[in-house]
Amino acid sequence: MHTAAHAFVKALEHEGVAYCFAVPGEENLDVLEAFRTSRITLITTRHEQSAAFMAATIGRLTGKPGMVMTTLGPGATNLVTAAAYATLGAMPLFMLTGQKPIKVSKQGHFQIISVVDIMKPITKYTRQIVSAASIPSRVREAFRVATEERPGAVHLELPEDIAAEKIGELPLFPNNTIRRPAAEPKAIAEAVKMIREAARPLIVIGAGANRKRVSKSLREFVDKTGIPFCSTQMGKGVVDEHHPLSLGCTALSSGDFVHKAISYADCIINIGHDVVEKPPFLMRHDGAKVIHVNFNSAAVDDVYFPHWEVVGDIGNAVWQLTESVEPQTHWDFSLMMREKEKLDAHIARDAGLPDFPIRPSRFVADIRAAVPNDGMVCLDNGMYKLWFARQYKTYESQTLLLDNALATMGAGLPSGMGAKMAYPDKPVVVVTGDGGFLMNVHELETAVRLALDLTIVVLRDNGYGMIKWKQEASTFQSFGLDFGNPDMVALAESFGAKAYRVESTDSFLPLLKDCIQKKGVHVIDVPIDYADNVRVLTNELPRLVS
Repeated sequence: MHTAAHAFVKALEHEGVAYCFAVPGEENLDVLEAFRTSRITLITTRHEQSAAFMAATIGRLTGKPGMVMTTLGPGATNLVTAAAYATLGAMPLFMLTGQKPIKVSKQGHFQIISVVDIMKPITKYTRQIVSAASIPSRVREAFRVATEERPGAVHLELPEDIAAEKIGELPLFPNNTIRRPAAEPKAIAEAVKMIREAARPLIVIGAGANRKRVSKSLREFVDKTGIPFCSTQMGKGVVDEHHPLSLGCTALSSGDFVHKAISYADCIINIGHDVVEKPPFLMRHDGAKVIHVNFNSAAVDDVYFPHWEVVGDIGNAVWQLTESVEPQTHWDFSLMMREKEKLDAHIARDAGLPDFPIRPSRFVADIRAAVPNDGMVCLDNGMYKLWFARQYKTYESQTLLLDNALATMGAGLPSGMGAKMAYPDKPVVVVTGDGGFLMNVHELETAVRLALDLTIVVLRDNGYGMIKWKQEASTFQSFGLDFGNPDMVALAESFGAKAYRVESTDSFLPLLKDCIQKKGVHVIDVPIDYADNVRVLTNELPRLVS
């Protein structure tokens, strides 16, 4: 005989869970004891939200749900932002929360809220376990739903008395890999016909293509057909952005060279479109024909109503298209490629600026120069995200981790920690603003305790930079968005990290390279000048593109 908590942990082991990120409470003690003898590594963090960000990143990178455990009440409510982050961002995440005994309770309603009801709008699946016998099936179903397209967060609540029950062995359920259905041949045939008949076809790569590692088949499709491509923010890297047919990323909502290139297309092959991202193009009834290639059919609205749909496994669908589409002599990509040349020249123009504080284009160029091709850059959310999406060219899928779904601040440091645990042999650099860094700075202690090799670059502008940009663009007076900062170097050192302050632009790149090569946690404080937000993005680009 053993406890139901032990049966729960056995079910987690059966699902292949490697890490459980946790801020345990009294109601988790039986589960905590079961973890003590488990092969699953328990990682105690300093806040539930950041624990779940770490777990979600594990899910994002591996395709298998990352796990987080918290107590009831405030521990559970601290998961809400991260649950929304995972569900909107299509990251498989498994959340376990404790609860007071449900059979006999002597504490009234102390800390008790309906966590299951709170989780319903922001998860794919949420249940309270009321019988120990149901643990294997509940865990299996939660993990199945978390990974099923479209992936996201799931939640189980395990009351204290259920966890403590003495039970015998419970049979576990098989967790067989489900093969996704292939696209129907008639759907492929019609798509092939539309592509062949087009004059200027274009491939747009969205977030859905980045989840299932379809890079190989997409690269072969591009190479064989010669059709240019661009990507959304969360589609970056599916095909190497150094490819001569890469037109860039739709980092901005409109008004960039890539949007002008898209406007020339008369047939858009939209691969992995995800409605959570700002649309890379707005459809018009008299505009380009759109072919929707995705795991699921399209959700139609006023700006997205595809003319044809190829529904099924994306990798297989692209392979079928590659088999049937040959380059056509009447295709003409000259106008698109002209916009690519303009974009590349515009990005290169400011990449070497020596001004201090550092300017965004120089900063992005220096990060790209320092990080190896397979190294990972994990972004928090701030103004720099737009500059990275526009100007940081990725070589491989999932090497620039950014969030263009919930777009929450505070996730950068935890996501970098999760990435390093998922791929310990890859260099990982976190880029965060001073606003986002202070939201989960306490996890520096966790990173130091875990002896992670991690470089964290903090961009300091003493304000909420992206909102200041939008405030100015809206012609409002500057108000309400400035703040002070602690001594970032002293703060980082107090957690046991090594810390540095950049005093000149030219000193940043050699310092960054040195930190990436060294062991341990390194924090670099970098002052940044965001004047280019208005000068370049608001004023200059629309004039140049028009």
